[in-house]
Amino acid sequence: METILTIENLDKRYGSVHAVKNVSFEIKKGNVYGILGPNGSGKSTTLGIILNVVNKTSGSYKWFDGKLDTHHALKKVGAIIERPNFYPYLTAEENLKLVCKIKDIHYDKVKEKLEVVGLLERKDSKFRTFSLGMKQRLAIASALLNDPEILILDEPTNGLDPQGIRQIRDIIKFIAANGTTILLASHLLDEVEKVCSHVVVLRKGEILYTGTVDGIISNEGFFELQSENNSALKLVLEKIDAVEKIDEEDGKLFVYLKAPLEASALNQHLFQNNIVLNHLVKRKHSLEEQFLQLTSNR
Repeated sequence: METILTIENLDKRYGSVHAVKNVSFEIKKGNVYGILGPNGSGKSTTLGIILNVVNKTSGSYKWFDGKLDTHHALKKVGAIIERPNFYPYLTAEENLKLVCKIKDIHYDKVKEKLEVVGLLERKDSKFRTFSLGMKQRLAIASALLNDPEILILDEPTNGLDPQGIRQIRDIIKFIAANGTTILLASHLLDEVEKVCSHVVVLRKGEILYTGTVDGIISNEGFFELQSENNSALKLVLEKIDAVEKIDEEDGKLFVYLKAPLEASALNQHLFQNNIVLNHLVKRKHSLEEQFLQLTSNR
């Protein structure tokens, strides 16, 4: 699989502030990557460095396996790292045509990209009449005009209402499904979990985890159980090797695992030990739980 971006030991200091500390990861073609972390974790600084708008202190990065220098590589990159900024008195179509003229892109792309972001019917509306969500969608259309190999988005749903958030998520999924690699920075766990295939977790400029989203939540998970006699249920559960610990809350037992255990096998074992369940649900740890666990240990 082609490597779009390689970052190695990237470091950035602003005086006494160490914004990015020895960050390394790779972006492979065709995936959706999330840089996840609270505000001040170094997400935007990292994006600024690779887009050549922030100078690194040390370390290196290379685009497309080093086959292109940064200047030429960025012509194959679409990015939104600031608030959408268009001419308020021009229409959506006029604003995008202006971008095409600056970047030497054929005007044919304008209607195509407006359709991608669901704004084709509003092509003749002035930018100043747009909601924040529509402005953000127009910015995405603008970033797509050059048919980039990778689209970079910094907090793409920031400040949007639930409908606007859903629209942006659907657009990101559509763009990704059509083969464009995506890298987005977000402090929203839910956003990364719903949109991304891979995640880089940052805290105070340091990487805490890099890998697949499934990988960060792919521990053995836990069961929610309940029976008429939870005390007897707990005694049986404590003798099962795969069980790591048991918590009780609101009349339910939360059974955390250290080894794989299927719900059907557990249910059968309990029944053979004269325990009849009236509630059984197997859950994965959410990305939020894993993220909090990671950050609380640092």
